[in-house]
Amino acid sequence: MFASDMNPARDAGGVTTAGMVLFTIQFTWPHGGRSVFLSGSFNRWTELVPMSQVEGCPNVFQAICAVPHGCHEHRISAVTLNQAMPRISEEDVQASRHHISVFLAAHTAYELLPESGKVVALDVDLPVKQAFHILSEQGIPMAPLWDFCKGKFVGVITPLDFILILRELGNHGSNLTEEELETHTISAWKEIKAYMNGKVDGNGRPIPRHLIYAGPCDNLKDVALKILQNGVAIIPVIHSSSEDGSFPQLLHLASLSGILKCICRFFKHCSGSLPILQLPIYAIPLGTWVPRIGESSSRPFAMLRHTASLSSALNMLIQAQVSSIPIVDDNDSLVDIYCRSDITALAKGRAYTHNLNEMTVYQALQLGQDSNTPYETRSQRCQMCLRTDTLLKVMEQLANPGVRRLVIVEAGSNRVEGIISLTDIFKFLLG
Repeated sequence: MFASDMNPARDAGGVTTAGMVLFTIQFTWPHGGRSVFLSGSFNRWTELVPMSQVEGCPNVFQAICAVPHGCHEHRISAVTLNQAMPRISEEDVQASRHHISVFLAAHTAYELLPESGKVVALDVDLPVKQAFHILSEQGIPMAPLWDFCKGKFVGVITPLDFILILRELGNHGSNLTEEELETHTISAWKEIKAYMNGKVDGNGRPIPRHLIYAGPCDNLKDVALKILQNGVAIIPVIHSSSEDGSFPQLLHLASLSGILKCICRFFKHCSGSLPILQLPIYAIPLGTWVPRIGESSSRPFAMLRHTASLSSALNMLIQAQVSSIPIVDDNDSLVDIYCRSDITALAKGRAYTHNLNEMTVYQALQLGQDSNTPYETRSQRCQMCLRTDTLLKVMEQLANPGVRRLVIVEAGSNRVEGIISLTDIFKFLLG
């Protein structure tokens, strides 16, 4: 069911701003709904303003807007529980996927390279402690690994490695000592990890894992598929002028975010060729949703209170095989989010030597949000969207640097309804 209201907006007391008289007007909708939105001629009908539920009045929604002097029309739209879900034919879905596939196949990883920038690589024989501190100081979650003896890049160290290291070494005692981190090199850890995963040959020796990388001339579709199929967040873009691959040059770290930015830039002005872009995300089998909301999910939805221990958060990241966990209050409203990459914040003040069972998620997050943290980084931590947002809007948000997932919240209450990641987007787009 779709409910709407269209009426002239009446003037109220106002102020003058930059030569324009603006009046503050309160809009009210008393007829209920799951999500209620306001639009009007005062914003040229270009924006849907979410209306907030009035506390104690579940059927009443309100929004306050600054409106220029004059006579305006507005419309209030309410999405109800039994609203008919938008439909799109399977032919349109496949046609949209085909257009995206053709675009990605025609563009290369070279186009992902920034005009200027830096890429940090670490020596595979570096002690884990030093690697931990370097990534924290550089403000990066992961780095390629260079083996001087072999003269090539041999892998990538990621936040998951540090989580597993802290959990594995911490099992030998309540606290992890700096001496343990000093005596464990990255290469030694990679061998331990191979044994843990059962990746050994017939003689019990660890089987070396080949580095997953791309060349600058590889097309973007192949790069995206490499990331998806291998379950990694980034792959190095490496160039070598020699046929044997010697003297490799590390050019960039390719991610799904960079590829998505290319897609959005190209199709933004010709979205008519991709009908799926105008669909609301709740109408697409996309992301992971809280039970009974949106599409059913085969994966349980992981959430934690901010008073939960850090060790419980790390265990949940591993057991649920997710990269982030929404942190919620007693009403399941979003407060923050704990991600794998937040593990590097423990390098500050050597917090990794503390008992992780006694440190709360809130305390761990505070380590990474001091006054020296750039505002852009802090504002990207907890990105949200609504279930009624279009796929295009969600894609444009995820294409921003540093944004890897969006938490789907209920309008007004910020109650968590689900989460959608870059991986979810590309699995859907590439079929």
